[in-house]
Amino acid sequence: METQDASAEFMFKFWPWFEANRNRLIIAAVVLVLAFFVWFFLATQHQQKEVAAGQAYTQFLLNPPPATATQAVADGYLKIAGDHPGTLAGQRARLQAAATLFEAGRYAEAQTQFQNFLATKGDSSLAALAQSGVAASLEAQGKLDDALAAYRKLVTAYPDSTDVILAKFAQGRVLELQGKLKDAVAAYQDVTKSPLAGSLGSEAAQRISQLQTKLAAATPATTNAPAKS
Repeated sequence: METQDASAEFMFKFWPWFEANRNRLIIAAVVLVLAFFVWFFLATQHQQKEVAAGQAYTQFLLNPPPATATQAVADGYLKIAGDHPGTLAGQRARLQAAATLFEAGRYAEAQTQFQNFLATKGDSSLAALAQSGVAASLEAQGKLDDALAAYRKLVTAYPDSTDVILAKFAQGRVLELQGKLKDAVAAYQDVTKSPLAGSLGSEAAQRISQLQTKLAAATPATTNAPAKS
């Protein structure tokens, strides 16, 4: 009885309020329904675009131009990216165009493409990969100071990326090339401390051992001078 009385009391108080706000409630309900359908339409459209982009990307991977036609391959990937903007497959195609140029030894052009990706898709989940491409392109061109800065930027800007370990190892490699062996050892030690380093950690440990041997050999031996009487 008490539950029924409470329900009746609630309806008694609620009904006048509902009657007074009927029009606004109806408008709010209509707005919510329209918002849902708009969201559903946009989500469906985006999904369809992703599917179409993925199909175009896969088809090009399966039927690329001759491997010797580097520019045609790169242009093909860039066309996919241009035809399917805003899709993950389109982003992958843009990076693949840059990678194609890199593999062909056209490092400056690859660097430009990687940088263009970062300029337009800096918030992408693939941005760390593009930053790695910039650094590798600079290293391949012998621009070691710029490459080192680019690898360090990857580590600081994308700390959660799986490319961070590779970037730290690359820092050690570049520092070696610059003759900064102590700094290279420190960089490799940073790699070995990571639980995610895997085989790269073992390789870093080997590099540390080799560099420490070089450093020890380069240090002049000290002898005790005879005591003066």
